[in-house]
Amino acid sequence: MLVARTDNVGDVLLSGPAVRAAAAGADRLVLLAGPRGRAAADLLPGVDRVLQWCAPWIDPEPPELTRESAEELIAAVRAEAPAAALILTSFHQSPLPLAALLRLAGVGWIGAASEDYPGSLLDLRHRTDHTRPEAARMLRLAEAAGFRLPPGDDGAPRIRRPLPDTVHLAGGPGYVAVHTGASASARAIPQPLAAQTVAKLAAQGRRVVVTGTEQEREETAAVAGDAAVDLGGRTGLAELAGVLASASVLISGNTGAAHLAAAVGTPVVSLFAPVVSASSWAPQGSPVRLLGDQHAPCRDTRARTCPVPGHPCLNRLTPDDLLSAVDDLVQGAP
Repeated sequence: MLVARTDNVGDVLLSGPAVRAAAAGADRLVLLAGPRGRAAADLLPGVDRVLQWCAPWIDPEPPELTRESAEELIAAVRAEAPAAALILTSFHQSPLPLAALLRLAGVGWIGAASEDYPGSLLDLRHRTDHTRPEAARMLRLAEAAGFRLPPGDDGAPRIRRPLPDTVHLAGGPGYVAVHTGASASARAIPQPLAAQTVAKLAAQGRRVVVTGTEQEREETAAVAGDAAVDLGGRTGLAELAGVLASASVLISGNTGAAHLAAAVGTPVVSLFAPVVSASSWAPQGSPVRLLGDQHAPCRDTRARTCPVPGHPCLNRLTPDDLLSAVDDLVQGAP
């Protein structure tokens, strides 16, 4: 069985329940991922092998589609010889270009959700409810193809265990983690708000750990200051999962780290700009407090940079708003 999800870390993590369902009904499962989601693909239970290929119709900085790159994918899929494939996509992405390449690779049965007429490219053209949570929407496709989660599987996004020991990075369990960045600036915590919140948490006597990518090290250093442990650029995705698993709560924008925290069962304070729908894309699998004006003018624009001057949906929040949400989650408030 081949399952494809070729975009970002969070998207791949949310595909986990569908992947597990497909794996339960297959002798072997290969996951096709893009370069931005590859690290998450390596963490999903049920995956036997990961293929990496950058889809020019999916990636936000797309490479040129060339004969050579297409033939590279076709050859890699032929070598795996899957009997069937499921193509997992967001509602605004088309599965049909990849379906065409998989047909050329000899895949005999292909299923996907598609609004467009697929001709001979799909054997299962699934119609989906775009208002469903993303993980459930992808799981419904797997179920329509005849795959079911095994007994006892709760259908939430999860990752492989055991996780790396990260005490040497973050100290013992019980700290508050703050993740500063996101793949799109509209979805990240505003840096001044993040820095003020970290300082106020530390003033309350809480331990704070700030996380981010190698490219975000300058920002994580500024947010951490002298008040927090700065882990910017010091963790791969598996190590980040270990750090988040030991946190009492994560404060994050709408980004892969929020989905990773939920996948390890850590509560999330999610600063969620409504450029995409929270009903579909909020973290799933752990307690969540959603902050941000979900009816702001940027709603459903899918903008990567906030189209409203001042980014008001998140900048109107205060550190006290975030601390109150942290307290609710740490104390287990309903």
